[in-house]
Amino acid sequence: MLAEWLHPALVLAFGALPLAVLQGRARQVWQLALPLLVLLLVAGLEDGARVTLELAGLELVPLRADGLSLVFAWIFALILVIGNIFALQVDDGAQHVAATLYAASGLGAVLAGDLITLYVFWEVMMIASVWLIWRRRRQAAYNAGFRYLIVHALGGMLLLVGIIAHWQGTGSLAFDAFTAGGAAFWLILAAFLINAAAPPLHAWLPDAYPEATVTGTVFLSAFTTKTAVYVLARGFPGTELLVWLGVFMTLYGVTYAFLVNDIRRLLSYHIMSQVGYMVAGVGLGSALAISGTAAHAFTHILYKALLLMGAGAVLQMTGRSKLTELGGLYRYMPVTFLLYMVGGLSISAFPLFSGFVSKTMIIEAAAVDGRGVVFLLMTLAGVGTFMSTTLKLPWYTFLGHDSGLRPTEAPLNMRLAMGIAALLCFLIGIMPGWLYAILPYPVDYNAYTASHLLKEMQLLLFTGLAFFLLLGVLGGKDKLSLDLDWFYRVPGWRALAGIRNGLAAIDGGARAAFMRRFHAAEAWATHLRLSDWPLRSWPIGSMAIWTAVVLALLLLAGLGG
Repeated sequence: MLAEWLHPALVLAFGALPLAVLQGRARQVWQLALPLLVLLLVAGLEDGARVTLELAGLELVPLRADGLSLVFAWIFALILVIGNIFALQVDDGAQHVAATLYAASGLGAVLAGDLITLYVFWEVMMIASVWLIWRRRRQAAYNAGFRYLIVHALGGMLLLVGIIAHWQGTGSLAFDAFTAGGAAFWLILAAFLINAAAPPLHAWLPDAYPEATVTGTVFLSAFTTKTAVYVLARGFPGTELLVWLGVFMTLYGVTYAFLVNDIRRLLSYHIMSQVGYMVAGVGLGSALAISGTAAHAFTHILYKALLLMGAGAVLQMTGRSKLTELGGLYRYMPVTFLLYMVGGLSISAFPLFSGFVSKTMIIEAAAVDGRGVVFLLMTLAGVGTFMSTTLKLPWYTFLGHDSGLRPTEAPLNMRLAMGIAALLCFLIGIMPGWLYAILPYPVDYNAYTASHLLKEMQLLLFTGLAFFLLLGVLGGKDKLSLDLDWFYRVPGWRALAGIRNGLAAIDGGARAAFMRRFHAAEAWATHLRLSDWPLRSWPIGSMAIWTAVVLALLLLAGLGG
């Protein structure tokens, strides 16, 4: 097949280069044509497609398409099209190149069949993504991007050491499920969990994503954490630790979402919470759970992009992103408000929307396996999601009191991108069969049973009632909410400041000691007798004579040459 040799990730990576120089309409045309080409290449991949090559005696598999990788390849290519439509108005070549290389690295990682190829794309993903934060061009973004790099560089080092240990122990670089136990197993698992934003090294996500550019956050929400979900599903299915870690993530994320005031930070914590469902699904390891994980990753990328596009549109049109500074925007941004609500209903697993047909698969898998506690805790996390994302954020942003802001509606291209994502969220919700058909394992699952519908509607309706009863205490608070990143932000900066001050003191002391010796030598040299030292201060006439002598000697040397 042609698509096997035109590797979609490489086509996308090389296709990113013209975006650095194209301007105006030409750049916009290429910005749309390239993702559509990649989408066609992904569509041309068949289950079982495989490309191998030998390099330095190692067998590499830069492309492996199967049921699991194709689900992620499809949604990565699809969100790339939607994200580029949303970013059409952005006149920043560096940002477009970074976003495209970032997408290419995510796509390459999910199609990688060996650990070396995975590692290369893993590192490119880190380098490309940080530019989507730095291109915000303000100090908070530079600082957050620097912390983002530190955490992900740590993950990259753990992954590299784990790959080397795995190769030495097994003699294989194939990327398949790892055997439990041993240093390689835990090193690689830790590296993958860092990118999945699993505690305790999770705070890079809500720290960095709200500081990224308006369009950059949309891309960031799609690739890093979902690539981590894919590699966990590929390498660590059925790992019991992941069940409880995932459940903890679901609850931790929604808890912090209640505490923060910034709308994009609130949605960032919900990325962590929703990824928690997927991590738990990987840990459960059954066919229903793994397929549910893949389905939920697919729907999550769409509805989370829609939510962040809505929040980004508010930020772009008002310059504000705090709940305490917003309100009453539905009168001026009605389309943005309605499309945001589609994303909110989707993430809350509201019937007829995409989250209902994917998230419930994972929860059902827990019930089928007899995991009653897991089932109840994940259900509880869903209550928090509905209250904070679908009720609290839109109420204090679009409804509620009038903030006095009078923005215009978001640009047409931004509304079009949100509209496409919203339409897909609705279509998947009412016709999930085509999504189920591309999942890694065949599933016999119907979300629209009477019991499912009754359970979800009861939860959502009572949650809505509780929200309006507690409306007076659930509003945004203009204060900082400290997370575990405090332990490497504050002590880290203090440690760096201490090292800087120590080096400055050593440098100052060395300079002072050198200058003392220099001045002493200078004083000694200038006070010697003429017969003892030629550097003594001489009269002007003597200096002129000696200068003439030196010039004459140089002239003679030149003539002799």
